Amino acid sequence: MKFWLGIAVALLALSQTRGSAVERIFKRLHEEPPIQTTQNRADEVQTLWIEQKLDHFNESETRTWQMRYMLNDALYKSGAPLFIYLGGEWEISPGRITAGHTYDMAVEHNALLAYTEHRYYGQSRPLPDLSIENIKYLTVNQSLADLAHFIITIKENYEGLSNSKVVVVGGSYSATMATWFMRLYPDLVDGGWASSAPLFAKVNFVEYKEITGQSIVQMGGADCYKRIENGIAEMETMIATKRGAELKALLRLCEPFDVYNDLDVWTLFAYISDTFAGIVQSHSAGQIEGACQKIMSGSDDLSGVAGFLLATYGNARCYDFRYDFITGLTLDTSFNGNIMRQWTFQTCNEFGWYQTSGSSAQPFGTKFPLTYYTTMCVDLFGPQYGNEFTTNQVSTTNQYFDGLNPGVKNIYFTHGQLDPWRAMGIQDSDQATVIPEHAHCRDFESISSSDTAELKASKERIAELVREWVK
Repeated sequence: MKFWLGIAVALLALSQTRGSAVERIFKRLHEEPPIQTTQNRADEVQTLWIEQKLDHFNESETRTWQMRYMLNDALYKSGAPLFIYLGGEWEISPGRITAGHTYDMAVEHNALLAYTEHRYYGQSRPLPDLSIENIKYLTVNQSLADLAHFIITIKENYEGLSNSKVVVVGGSYSATMATWFMRLYPDLVDGGWASSAPLFAKVNFVEYKEITGQSIVQMGGADCYKRIENGIAEMETMIATKRGAELKALLRLCEPFDVYNDLDVWTLFAYISDTFAGIVQSHSAGQIEGACQKIMSGSDDLSGVAGFLLATYGNARCYDFRYDFITGLTLDTSFNGNIMRQWTFQTCNEFGWYQTSGSSAQPFGTKFPLTYYTTMCVDLFGPQYGNEFTTNQVSTTNQYFDGLNPGVKNIYFTHGQLDPWRAMGIQDSDQATVIPEHAHCRDFESISSSDTAELKASKERIAELVREWVK
């Protein structure tokens, strides 16, 4: 019963999110890490703004903008530490600093809690739109410099904070930022917690879908994996054998989806694979198991996979997975709440991390190759953002931050064993804790009786380390 409940909640959450199916799938993979449902409602979170330079690395640049951050001072006593949760590719919200394990540690140390918003996300908008000329200031180094200015400014201006210790906390991309910030600005920070941090930039990130498949086997069973593999293979065969119209009808694809257009086909299968990735990456108790029960309830492989996908996508008349539809959304240069343009730019310009079908050791088929993603970079941002450019930029990122050897002290790395992103992070047991049967950023809640022994031990370990860092 709990498995069905898990998938019902997951499907409901995805289908009720506003926007098209592709926007919902994308958002699920890039949303704010889970916020604890039990909140301290008595705490009043302030929403504040700080002036930032548009370009920290150009002395002649005079333009500035207002970065949003949130502050919870309900626990704070003069001289106590500053705990900063770093925003990533999402809009920040107050619940992050009114509950959870970081909040509990702030209670212990009477810390001031802050939550910073990443430039170009949420309400932190350096320029009026996301045109090519404007979006070029969206880089991780500019964002890290924003954080440095924030820490210097708040310590100078907030009463009793000038000599306080600073601890940074991040999840997913913001955990990457926490690590890299400690590398670049060690004099501004005393410790950090990086949950699910990818540190090695890679263009062809085949490991992501491999671990997605492994996690499905581990939690949902080998039969579920095989059914997904067979069902998607049959979909590919339908296109190859001129049964594309049948597939379009089965998946309720909007016209004019072109089964003879590689870009349309690649888009469809990329988002099918990402639908499964969303279930795995956001896994909580029973979620993968429930998805597999739904998939296995079909009368055969094809109907099982198709039925699961349609249940996930909601009740629309049709679903638009055309390449032109995706690029149309991403070419929109307005700040409209859809972060596809911003994040895609960051991948084309700095990180890669394209979760392709380049490995046979995954069940999602062969139809979302690297060429799909590199073509999109060019179509969205211009011919200079070709495969060679992205490859060189990714190499530069790894050279600058040293990949899996960032040389950072006083930082605690955690990963969920089920999380596909762990492949790009530090997993060595001497440096990191990998928590069995947990997924992406699933260790931020308060210690509770429902925690596994490994999860509880990991939370207790970071609490011990924070005591050392702030003493």
